[in-house]
Amino acid sequence: MTITEIGKTAKETAGAIGILGSAQKNDGLKAAAAALLEGEAEILAANQEDVIKAAASGMNAGLIDRLELTPARIEAMADGLLSVATLDDPVGEVLSMKVRPNGLTIGQKRVPMGVVGIIYEARPNVTADAFGLCFKSGNAVILKGGSDALESNKAIVKWLRTGLKNAGLPEDAIQLITDTNREVTKEFMRLREYVDVLIPRGGAGLIKTVVDNSTIPVIETGTGNCHIFVDETADFDMALDIIFNAKTQRIGVCNACESLVIHREIAPRFLPLLKERLSLKSVEIRADEEACTMAEGFVPATEKDWGCEYLDYILSLKIVGSVEEAISHINRYNTKHSEAIITSDYNNAQKFLNEIDAAAVYVNASTRFTDGFEFGFGAEIGISTQKLHARGPMGLKELTTTKYIIYGNGQIRP
Repeated sequence: MTITEIGKTAKETAGAIGILGSAQKNDGLKAAAAALLEGEAEILAANQEDVIKAAASGMNAGLIDRLELTPARIEAMADGLLSVATLDDPVGEVLSMKVRPNGLTIGQKRVPMGVVGIIYEARPNVTADAFGLCFKSGNAVILKGGSDALESNKAIVKWLRTGLKNAGLPEDAIQLITDTNREVTKEFMRLREYVDVLIPRGGAGLIKTVVDNSTIPVIETGTGNCHIFVDETADFDMALDIIFNAKTQRIGVCNACESLVIHREIAPRFLPLLKERLSLKSVEIRADEEACTMAEGFVPATEKDWGCEYLDYILSLKIVGSVEEAISHINRYNTKHSEAIITSDYNNAQKFLNEIDAAAVYVNASTRFTDGFEFGFGAEIGISTQKLHARGPMGLKELTTTKYIIYGNGQIRP
């Protein structure tokens, strides 16, 4: 089908999905989850085609980690759909209802967006997550994945559609654009007649391209230059554990720690311990001039390092003299995603929470928790770093809008 035909089909299907009851949508999600598991062998084989091509093209380890599927990851995708099925359905929720002096009863009701378009890079798990959240919130979804994950996405969508068919529900609730031509992607970004909202999910280049070229309203999901500030009161063991987890648990994700800020008072004692701990994963530390004198093996940082999302076993490190200086540095270079402080000082914690400009701000915890599943949303459509409509992990409610509903008994305006 052409892009226009895909758009028309989605618009027609959205009307049918938007009036489904919660039980029908939950049945569809359960059937889709079962179908993913049924198609596991085919999905894994398709994914290996993508991984082999990606490795041959020189894709870095962090991005290959995002791309690669395993039986456990497919099971997690299915579990995500089942989890979404257990969540409260936001569609139809009445947010308020008030009686005006003229007798009109005016309220707001939560309704689906309609057609959601998603453009994303080599993360095939997004295919299932996006479908699950869009379907439960009553939306049709058009997906445009990256060419690196094309075979994986085709297999996943095939089995999701099979699940919907098995449940007697419209297969076109999910459609995948398989043409990898950039002009097709640009055409998709201008399909305003049929697509109600467009969500880019990927690196800075992809997001900028969508924001600059789309005529469809965009919900911007951001890159993650995430910081951890270790203040002068921090527990060293806690700090080392959190940093190690935030940096190395998965390097190719947007909520991984990319930058450290360390208080000058503890730096001479803490930095050798940090270097030893991160050496377990061969993490390269690009540090400022002062920090380079405190531990062996640090690489001198450049200005570019302070704002870099590495998606690799690399960290930047800055020494500061106060919580105020730490906040200033972080707010200058962060991407408004996730920031953390490790501290035993209540006042420092509260100041950090209040003054850091980011979608998620942590005290004594890893930034890796900025995730829809971890926040109890079942899955996520992306992590919004903008400030309009949605901010942070986007779940079901963020894929709905509202309309006013008005009850009268014959009122006319004088």
